Amino acid sequence: MSKITMKTPLVELDGDEMTRVLWAWIKEYLLLPFVDLKTEYYDLGLEERERTRDQVTVDAAEAIKRHGVGVKCATITPNDERVTEYGLTEMYKSPNGTIRAMLDGTVFRAPIPAKGITPFIPTWKKPITIARHAYGDIYKNTEARAARGAKAELLLTKPDGTEERLPIISFDTSGGVVQGIHNTDESITSFARACFTYALDTKQDLWFGAKDTISKTYDRRFHDIFELVYEKEFQVRFKEAGIAYFYSLIDDIIARVIRSEGGFIWACKNYDGDVMSDMTATAYGSLAMMTSVLVSPHGWTEYEAAHGTVQRHYYKHLKGEPTSTNSVATIFAWSGALRKRAELDGLPKLAAFAQALELATLKTIEDGLMTGDLYSISTLANKQQVDSETFLLEAAQRLARIGY
Repeated sequence: MSKITMKTPLVELDGDEMTRVLWAWIKEYLLLPFVDLKTEYYDLGLEERERTRDQVTVDAAEAIKRHGVGVKCATITPNDERVTEYGLTEMYKSPNGTIRAMLDGTVFRAPIPAKGITPFIPTWKKPITIARHAYGDIYKNTEARAARGAKAELLLTKPDGTEERLPIISFDTSGGVVQGIHNTDESITSFARACFTYALDTKQDLWFGAKDTISKTYDRRFHDIFELVYEKEFQVRFKEAGIAYFYSLIDDIIARVIRSEGGFIWACKNYDGDVMSDMTATAYGSLAMMTSVLVSPHGWTEYEAAHGTVQRHYYKHLKGEPTSTNSVATIFAWSGALRKRAELDGLPKLAAFAQALELATLKTIEDGLMTGDLYSISTLANKQQVDSETFLLEAAQRLARIGY
């Protein structure tokens, strides 16, 4: 059969370590035999970020603005150990954080259900989608060590030039640390609109939680903006769609989530979403069984896996040892990006291929062939643990049998 053609390129953002290896195999076995793949390629591997002083990350984000859709491999966010390991000249920021800020997007993460993989929370019957605010808080913080005897204040210079100083702490008895975080009304409003719009598109209730009883200005601003956007723009449409918006304190929301059966969108501030998306992914079975899509209010979309670069498996791979690394979330990043490209360009064959790619991947698992993370929790009677490459080859066979 002839390959499926594309009109407009996807922006392809390559990454690091074991996920970079999987990235190449996914293209070789699951994409290139069936699609005349058009991409604008950017290497976000740590070596290239060092060579370009991270300009490549900025260029990749600008490319997503031009073409509308990107697909991203997992990347290393360096710490002190990585700086030494890779000989970096500086500790570069998270590529995800840079891209999210440039696109002003909200991250939606949802588990990928598969037969035989049962959630650890017995009440959960449906997927829970995490909507993570992708701007500000500790991800764009300013922080410092403070010596004993130092004093920390919050200084606000107003538009007329006058200053307001708010005391934070005097380090009288010992040194310590201090951190300043921020957010903007514009970004919070975009986050709220993205959450309400996504809830309408998917016909799911929306829950949101913050801690405005303690953070009476910062978190309260989130609460107030959500209420304002909901009442002015979405309340009537939510009622017509038969869905609901619910706000409560974050600790109450967490308790309700654990007792729920799932099937809703959980809107989280940036740090809450970072943590809770990993919690829900693990509870549903595996971090590698969770989709992640960055949705910008400007119409740009970026798809990626919700997990990291799988460093431990990569070191085994470098030694020539087989690994059993789960590639499902990375496959679904590609299928999601291809489906979105098909939607924007009017390519039903490409959309059908994206659907078939997902079905073939899940069919492989449901036939009992799976990587080690799933093998340890699968309830299927006849199951077999396979290595990373074998899983992709098996998925490719099933994709071919579907008719591609």
